[in-house]
Amino acid sequence: MGFEDQRFNVNLSILFTELPLLERPAAAAAAGFTAVELWWPWVDSPAPERSELDALKTAIEGAGVRLTGLNFYAGQLPGPDRGALSLPGRESERFRANIDVAAGFARSLGCGALNALYGNRLDGVDPAEQDALALENLALAARAADRIGAILLVEALNRAESPRYPLVSAPAAIGIVDQVNEATGLGNAKFLMDLYHLSMNGEDLPSVIERYASRTGHVQIADNPGRGAPGTGSLPLEDLLGRLRKAGYEGWVGLEYKPGDRPSAEAFDWMPR
Repeated sequence: MGFEDQRFNVNLSILFTELPLLERPAAAAAAGFTAVELWWPWVDSPAPERSELDALKTAIEGAGVRLTGLNFYAGQLPGPDRGALSLPGRESERFRANIDVAAGFARSLGCGALNALYGNRLDGVDPAEQDALALENLALAARAADRIGAILLVEALNRAESPRYPLVSAPAAIGIVDQVNEATGLGNAKFLMDLYHLSMNGEDLPSVIERYASRTGHVQIADNPGRGAPGTGSLPLEDLLGRLRKAGYEGWVGLEYKPGDRPSAEAFDWMPR
């Protein structure tokens, strides 16, 4: 088992970004992909104009690809932000305003996974206050996901690149998953296992896979160091994905890596054809 046994989709918020947003789905299709995922594309707007939503929907449908994953509004990403749902005040309000918008867009394209980034710690704010707000907002997001038959994803990032983000280990993210499922009773909160972030944190990846594959709703990959394509670093990604497959994970594997100094269309030469 290895790369040839996986279902890969491409993240259009980190690959093909040399192209305008509406041209990326067709570029992904031309590169051989049948599915794509996205961070929330409108970083300044949790509720963009209907015409903007419709244009992106048309671009995805016209390219003949599926949208299989979408982030809720997360602030400036890429940029200094790592989510909005635990930030009291304006950003939490923007997250809440986005919940039904994102869920509605996902439903319109048959997207079954919504990722909710937790948000950074804030100076002068009690972490317990942020955590209570986060649980409240995650429960709202989980219920919205459930209404469209989707799962809610909770992701661990890495400490080096996100030093103010509190979920920087697999157990930390799993703990939030458990809290959300207990709060809602829905059981649709799942772990987003990003092998790049976990490796940056120095976690034992085979152990993480063994312990949490059954709790995992989505997997993302990039090599380490460098966050490039598989083979540009030292992570044994083919072996790790084989372990995930043997452990029962049969979902999509999102390609969330940087193409380097070449066009994105040339960054898939490691893939079996």
